[in-house]
Amino acid sequence: MLFEELNLIEPILKALQTEGYTQPTPIQEQSIPSILASKDLLGCAQTGTGKTAAFAIPMLQLLSKPHTNTKIHKAIKALILTPTRELAIQIEESFKAYGKNLPLKHLVIFGGVGQKAQTDALHRGIDILVATPGRLLDLMNQGFINLRDIEIFVLDEADRMLDMGFIHDVKKVIAKLPAKRQTLFFSATMPKEIQTLANTILTNPVKVEVTPVSSTAEKIQQEIFYVDKNDKKNLLLHILKDKTIETALVFARTKHGADRIVKDLIKVGVKAEAIHGNKSQNARQRALTNFKAKITRILVATDIAARGIDVDELTHVINYELPNIPETYVHRIGRTGRAGLSGTALSFCDAEEKEFLDDIEKLIGLKVPVTEDHPYAMSWQSLMSGAAAAKAKGKAKPARGARPERTARPERAESKPNLSGAKKSPKGKGYWGNKNKQSRPTS
Repeated sequence: MLFEELNLIEPILKALQTEGYTQPTPIQEQSIPSILASKDLLGCAQTGTGKTAAFAIPMLQLLSKPHTNTKIHKAIKALILTPTRELAIQIEESFKAYGKNLPLKHLVIFGGVGQKAQTDALHRGIDILVATPGRLLDLMNQGFINLRDIEIFVLDEADRMLDMGFIHDVKKVIAKLPAKRQTLFFSATMPKEIQTLANTILTNPVKVEVTPVSSTAEKIQQEIFYVDKNDKKNLLLHILKDKTIETALVFARTKHGADRIVKDLIKVGVKAEAIHGNKSQNARQRALTNFKAKITRILVATDIAARGIDVDELTHVINYELPNIPETYVHRIGRTGRAGLSGTALSFCDAEEKEFLDDIEKLIGLKVPVTEDHPYAMSWQSLMSGAAAAKAKGKAKPARGARPERTARPERAESKPNLSGAKKSPKGKGYWGNKNKQSRPTS
């Protein structure tokens, strides 16, 4: 199926074409028609399935319809509630990408930063609000946000809301929503409390369930490099001394990190460009064109900006930083080894990322071979002691995603809210030729 078959309006189809999307994922194919029909939806789906586009695309179409009540032109019409600031930013960037040809205004708000820029945008008027619970309640209590005109409410990653202790705040938000609304409810798992909440706020929902991608292509050779965080730059430069690597896609976790990597590479004469959300569409397109033409040797990308990248002859993907969502690893390395060609995925892992690697290997059902034959190798003992220290300090994995924002403490006395309203890669000599690879101890 193609996106053109989903009865989407031309401005959205053009935006999808610009992003390089032609075929919807299973959850998008199942969800978009139901959401366009204004039905409630219960989606059991994890990150990495195309979930965000599954609700963002039809929401943009519904909200682009003319409103008869001109008095609410500044009213917030859609609310997306998500547990972490990183996820909130990614969702808002998706609305920006898919709705670029529409006049709808959107805003992301989260804690840990000043609120003035957020309140100024709210005063000017927005249509779509992406928020984390703590900052949303804070601005609601200050009178900056009113939810009475919400037409579509999305609760994303509901089970993580529960795990992170936000479910109380979520219920307070729901109590302020109008009873007449469309509700889209997403959760990777359905524990009893989440199922009860879903039953309470959904009306005759369409149920959609998809399994996340978990297998890696057979033609992709995967390797792990244990390295101290401060040595990652030097390790990357060491690897790129191999001139057989004509081009490589390097993944960074943040926009600033991507820019820093590019700066380091340019300093030593390696042609590199970055693509991320702070770059204009023209700049991103130019960087991608240069990369495909092999004018640029290294393209450094964040996950959200890399979604539209499609390079058939890409031989190397390098994870400068491991993703904290394991499905993202599968999507990253799947950009090589296409069109029947072989590919290589090299991943750097420092002590704080060891937990991310454990989750990745659990998902793909494979212990990724370790490459020790490099100048910056970190010993197993140093890695494990560092990982233990990071975990003890709370610096490691924050519950499948990112650090939670600070949330307002619940009042001591409060009435109960009214809720009505993988297969293994082929064995071979590997990237370094005759190198020393070693499986990690299982104990």
